[in-house]
Amino acid sequence: MTSLAVHSLTSLTWPAVRDLSAGRTIAVLPTGAVEAHGPHLPLGTDVIIADAMARAGAERLAARGLHVLLLPSLALAPAPFASQFAGTLHTPAEATVMMVTGVVRSLGAHGFRVTAIANAHHDPAQVQALRVAVTDIAEHDYGTLVFPDLTRRRWAERLTAEFRSGACHAGRYEGSIVLAARPDLVRRDLMSALPPNPRSLVDAIRRGDRTFSEAGGGDAYFGFPAEATAEEGREIIETLGMILEEAVMEAINLPL
Repeated sequence: MTSLAVHSLTSLTWPAVRDLSAGRTIAVLPTGAVEAHGPHLPLGTDVIIADAMARAGAERLAARGLHVLLLPSLALAPAPFASQFAGTLHTPAEATVMMVTGVVRSLGAHGFRVTAIANAHHDPAQVQALRVAVTDIAEHDYGTLVFPDLTRRRWAERLTAEFRSGACHAGRYEGSIVLAARPDLVRRDLMSALPPNPRSLVDAIRRGDRTFSEAGGGDAYFGFPAEATAEEGREIIETLGMILEEAVMEAINLPL
């Protein structure tokens, strides 16, 4: 099958978008957050990961004969767990629902009926907002919103042991991806000296903890940051791309 193109929406002209085959085009929306990720990773870590996932999935979908529109990243999100840390931008969950559904509706008005979310921000408030958006789109028949929710076992079991443990905020999992995608933004001197913090955010959420500090992450990181490697990061990005591809192909009823 001929590989079609991955298009950055903001780089195209409006006639170029108009002339795409809407029925063979998938829009991909990366969603992240601006929030504290330890003393060693940038505030935009989730956006970096979402962009990497979106690009990897887009390339795989294009290789299957689909056009892909890469949308601008949605970087603002509810981030209550990290809100006490300087630089974190904690926005209302309702705003995320409105932005995501608004994007899907706008694309649908021009014939693009399938949008996939590449989400890398797993705060419960964000995950719930995206689930609400999926339901809203389906109920109003605005199109198809595909959300491979990495907090669900089906997808999580494809990722690393640290991710599955729930101790993965700014740890080995996220640190590895940023080392692979944006090594210039990593404070490697600090990362290599950070002690492990194996406390699970999943367990903390079940206990009712509401902030990183309550969960035992006074420096806004969990997991094993010193173990991060760019090689593992590249492997994770490839897996994230496969997950996005699989979710889209399933949603549009095409065989893998």
